[in-house]
This record gives sequence, structure tokens and C-alpha cells, in this order.
Amino acid sequence: MGAMSQLMVDLIITLDGFASGEGWPGWWGLEGPEYLAWLQQEAGKDYTFLLGANTYRLMSGMSEDAAAGGTGYSQDESSTLTGLAAVPKVVFSSTLKAPLRWPNSELVAGDAVQAVRQMKQTHPGPLSTLGSLSLCRSLVAANLVDRFRLVVFPLITGRTGRERIYDGYPDVALDLVDSRIFDGRLQLLEYIPRVIDRPPLGEQP
Repeated sequence: MGAMSQLMVDLIITLDGFASGEGWPGWWGLEGPEYLAWLQQEAGKDYTFLLGANTYRLMSGMSEDAAAGGTGYSQDESSTLTGLAAVPKVVFSSTLKAPLRWPNSELVAGDAVQAVRQMKQTHPGPLSTLGSLSLCRSLVAANLVDRFRLVVFPLITGRTGRERIYDGYPDVALDLVDSRIFDGRLQLLEYIPRVIDRPPLGEQP
């Protein structure tokens, strides 16, 4: 049996654990040239992206809008969004109907955790999530994630933050395997995650 595909959960996050903020632009307006160049480099790594229905609706709409010349995007955002059309994507949803309009999107209607467990055994290349906070939560809880990667943006959005990332997570131990700084302000943290059944209170190390 060949090696299993690596699965990465890939998230952007404020320091206090939010995925977005009301009234804030994409990337909270803090993306810079180093970070955007790294995103372009990552896009060339042959990932198959895994996403849920809400992220599919949002990202496919933004991609179509950017491809049609929508004015709400910077040049870098526009090229990133339109480039996603060419990337293979697997969408987990019981409400969407095939065929999906966004090119290179495959619809899976069954249980996402079971489907991803099977994909890890049979899929030839690396897998990565795209947004999809509830999907990420389910995959982490099922201990299917090989890498847990965050880009931490230097903001606390206590008043305007939306989409709390860690609500509903199990306890997870994280072994740091990579870190770097983009543009002097964004911090990449990459971990190997391991779900913990119970805390080690009272146990000797």
C-alpha cells in the first residue's frame, strides 16, 4: 500500500481566534508582498482543496466576479481568486446539486469525515482545506489532520470579530514544525496536531 496523502488544515486568524471581522476587508487589509508571493507559490503545489457548501458559494461567487472584472478586488486578490478555478476542489454538501458551476469542483454528498478518510488512502496528491471552519473542526476532531497551519494577523477583533475558529474543537496538542514572518507583521505557524482525550492533570511528565 502506498503512502497516505497528507492533509493540511490551513487557516488565517486574528490573535484572538477569529476568521473574519465585520467591516474589515479581506486579510483585514494587512496582506503584503511577501505574503502574497508565498500564497502564489503555495498555489503551485498541486493541492486538492476541500471545502464546504458555504465556502463554495462564497469563493466561487468571488472567483466569477473577479474573472468578470469586478472592481472590489486588488490585482493580487483578483489573480488569486481567478486562479482557484483551475485548481481541483472537492465540495462536501448535502444541499448543493451536481454539476457544480465552478470549474474543477467535485461534489460529495455523504459524510465528509468518512470521505476524507478514504481520500487520504487513495488520493495521489496532498489535500488542504479552504476556509470551511466546520469541516476543519470535524477533520481535526477525527484525528485526520497531518498539518495544522495558521497565518496569524496582528489584530484583536474583540468587538467586530466574526466566526470564532476554535469553538467546538477538542483539546489538541501542537508540535511546531515551521514558523516564519511575512512583511514584518504576519506570523506563519505550522504544527503537527494530536487530539488529546484528557488533560494530563496529576500525571507526571
